[in-house]
Amino acid sequence: MKNNISTYIVYGLIGLAFIGLIGAISTDAIGLVRGLLFAVITGFVIFGIFYFFFVKQRTTDELKKYRKAVKQSKQKYPTSYQTSKASLKQTKQSHSLNKINHSKERRDASHLRVIDGNKKRKNRATL
Repeated sequence: MKNNISTYIVYGLIGLAFIGLIGAISTDAIGLVRGLLFAVITGFVIFGIFYFFFVKQRTTDELKKYRKAVKQSKQKYPTSYQTSKASLKQTKQSHSLNKINHSKERRDASHLRVIDGNKKRKNRATL
C-alpha cells in the first residue's frame, strides 16, 4: 500500500510538471528557453567551480603514478597497427627463445619422473 501511494505522488508531480511546461510554452516560449539556458549555464558554472576546487585537488601522487603506468603500458603495448606489427615480430622471436630455454630446463630436471597411470601393473604377489 505504501509503495502505491508513492507512485501516485510521483505520477502526480510529473503530470503537474507537464501541465506547467505546456502552459509556459503557450504563454512565453522565449522566456522558457531563456530560463532553461540560464539553468544549464548556471549548472555548468557550479560544476566547474566544484571540479576545480574539490576534484582537481584530489589528483594525488597515486593518480600521477597511475597515469605514468598507463603511459608506460601504452609504450610497451602499442595500439597502432604499424608499431604493433614490428613489436609483434620482436615478441615472437623472444617467445621462441624463451621456449627453447624452457625446454632445456625441463630436460635437465633428471630428479623428476613421469608416472603413467594407464599401464597395467604386474601382480607381484604371484612372484
